[in-house]
Amino acid sequence: MANKTTATDANVLDFIHSFAATEQKQKDSYELLRLMQEASGHEPRMWGPSIIGFGSYHYKYESGHEGDAPLVGFSPRKAAISLYVFTGLEEHKHLLRDLGKFKMGKACIYVKKLSDIHQPALEKLVNATVSYLNEKYKN
Repeated sequence: MANKTTATDANVLDFIHSFAATEQKQKDSYELLRLMQEASGHEPRMWGPSIIGFGSYHYKYESGHEGDAPLVGFSPRKAAISLYVFTGLEEHKHLLRDLGKFKMGKACIYVKKLSDIHQPALEKLVNATVSYLNEKYKN
């Protein structure tokens, strides 16, 4: 989830109301707020103009590039909900097995609606990602 996006003080609920294009996306967004807050132990916060993130970590690569990113997050985009809950690491791919119907970017998971995925599998994935990032970056 390395990015140039930074945390802001924008209101998360206002963002959902204005950005989530359908009633279903709003409903799914509220459920993701609950799930990710519970699993991560962090309050939701806006990251840039369109990502809702939970917690944060500071990364620094061998190249010298460094920055901050949310531990996990999502964005209720028009085409699909983007879930930022996967490390992209080979040893974590087994966590995707029971997730359900989704498409995959490099480390981003895209779902049309939350009911397309198995929520206990999503919770397990979020927990594993938060644990991994907290350990790796000593949060």
